Amino acid sequence: MSTLYCNSLTEYSRFLTREVMVGDIGFGGTNPIRLQSMTTTDTMDTIKTVEQSIRMIDAGCELVRITAPSLNEAKNLELIKAELKKRGYTTPLVADIHFTPNAAEHAARIIEKVRINPGNYADKKKFEHIDYTNDAYETELERIQKRFLPLVKICKEYGTAMRIGTNHGSLSDRILSRYGDTPLGMVESAFEFLRICEEQNYHNIILSMKASNTHVMVQAYRLLVQKMVETGRNYPLHLGVTEAGEGEDGRIKSAVGIGALLEDGLGDTVRVSLTEEPELEIPVARDLVERYSKRKGHAKIKPVTKLTYDPFDYNRMHTREVINLGNHNVTRVIADLSEKEAISPANFFAFGYNYSAQLDKWNLSDLAVDYIYLGDNTVDFHIPGTLGLIYNSEAWKTLGNPIRSYPLFCGNEFFNSDKTSKELNFVVADVNVLTDVFIEKLKATTNVVLILDTFNEHAMPELRRMFIDLQEKKCEIPAIIKRNYKDLSEEQFQLYSATDVGALLLDGMGDGVWVKQKNCVSPVVCNSTVFGSLQAARTRISKTEYISCPSCGRTLFDLQETTAKIRTRTDHLKGIKIGIMGCIVNGPGEMADADYGYVGVGVGKISLYKGKEVVKKNVPTEEAVDELISLIKEHGDWVEKVS
Repeated sequence: MSTLYCNSLTEYSRFLTREVMVGDIGFGGTNPIRLQSMTTTDTMDTIKTVEQSIRMIDAGCELVRITAPSLNEAKNLELIKAELKKRGYTTPLVADIHFTPNAAEHAARIIEKVRINPGNYADKKKFEHIDYTNDAYETELERIQKRFLPLVKICKEYGTAMRIGTNHGSLSDRILSRYGDTPLGMVESAFEFLRICEEQNYHNIILSMKASNTHVMVQAYRLLVQKMVETGRNYPLHLGVTEAGEGEDGRIKSAVGIGALLEDGLGDTVRVSLTEEPELEIPVARDLVERYSKRKGHAKIKPVTKLTYDPFDYNRMHTREVINLGNHNVTRVIADLSEKEAISPANFFAFGYNYSAQLDKWNLSDLAVDYIYLGDNTVDFHIPGTLGLIYNSEAWKTLGNPIRSYPLFCGNEFFNSDKTSKELNFVVADVNVLTDVFIEKLKATTNVVLILDTFNEHAMPELRRMFIDLQEKKCEIPAIIKRNYKDLSEEQFQLYSATDVGALLLDGMGDGVWVKQKNCVSPVVCNSTVFGSLQAARTRISKTEYISCPSCGRTLFDLQETTAKIRTRTDHLKGIKIGIMGCIVNGPGEMADADYGYVGVGVGKISLYKGKEVVKKNVPTEEAVDELISLIKEHGDWVEKVS
């Protein structure tokens, strides 16, 4: 299979797609990357939906998506559009359709775009595996065509655009039976519907491959582009990580997935799915997108002619073990205290270590770093037994080999030094230092860990180029991802660092992460951002993960309030994934890899899931959180919170 999924892995270049008009706004082609969001109001409440849409548009939303779960809501879109126009707003609208073709067909005559999910537009999910013969499968495709064709013809007649939006968690039983729960299955799900459109010479289409798992999401989009290139297609891409969650976690997870694709020039429109008010999604999307407006003209990077890894399947880059770095060890975290004038135990608090003077004891949190870089500073107190200290090499030489303390050398300084550590030496290298000769020298060592650094504006691809260099030369030295930031807002820092670090981690690169920042955020936020990026890339799990949908008009309870309640009760359950879904559309399928699920099934009614299996139905809302806790305890995943 060809690994081509973007124009270049080293030169920033947007993948050129066909232009699709949604109303008067162009998507794809040479148009800017468009920002969009989705209303959370009841679609039948015209005024509330209009007023929320206006708040979104005023925030910069260029496309407003509104759910239409039935024909009644589809009909009401006409009133919503008219009221918006009356107030001076002509932003195009999208009808979000799942199980109701008649609603889609009506909406397509009224508004500028319809979104259909190929996993449930013509199918009802029963989680059944069926061994299809080729003839039986073709019969299924004929059934889908009959169901879908009327919508295609209406869209073509009225000039209505369409998004064929595959969701990882709602693949049909048919697709799952043939292709499995895979990125390939997601692509084929979209292509089944795409071929029907193309047979009617209808091409006003945008494609998406959404998942809450960032690995699946990125691999599916890459595979989609590879398949399009292979077959001469170039439809615009709508990017999004579905059910990203709220707050810092939602922003970081979105940046890891969306940012990894934007870095490679993929994406024509972006929606950041946060469990917050929809107008708050737009500034996040804007910060993600605007970063690339000045990316052209960056310092040149040596082209990649052959990939040393599979971009469609995750495998961690193999490295040797040095103490607790590399090989099968978790991705390590390095914090930075080099610019502090004096170091005390209190400085370690931001990095997960809390010292009790009364008990003369260190307490560790789940976000405790593994190493702290002190530069030329020194400490005059006992450090925690799980922590290593890194000093500039000349400062380290004066210490007399204290326990768990290691030197940092700059490039060839290591090979020229009169003294090195027998256990562990950190060696910083940028793209200019990392020559073939330098790599060959490294291969002869057994006690070196590389710190890969860059100041290229196109930073992530230059770091990726260095990892590829190491793989090409069969150099198995553990390597740390180092990034430097200054003068950013807190949100920009979170988004940029999560993108740069997460994109590499998703391809199995990096045995550790070191993020240095100046005039950006507090040490606490810096540390939580690094651990959040590791969690979002699923390379180091340090806390409970919430797969929470962003709410829409289908939602049957207050998602923000409920998520907060569940988080308060369960945020100490390290490694547990809890899906919180507003309705059955975003139910067991969308939270495909959650351990437990909390799903709205009716007004005041919740169903609880263990994995994909419903275990408690129609639980009253006021009892549902307690019942969820009981379910977690019943399956042995509960631990008491330590006060």
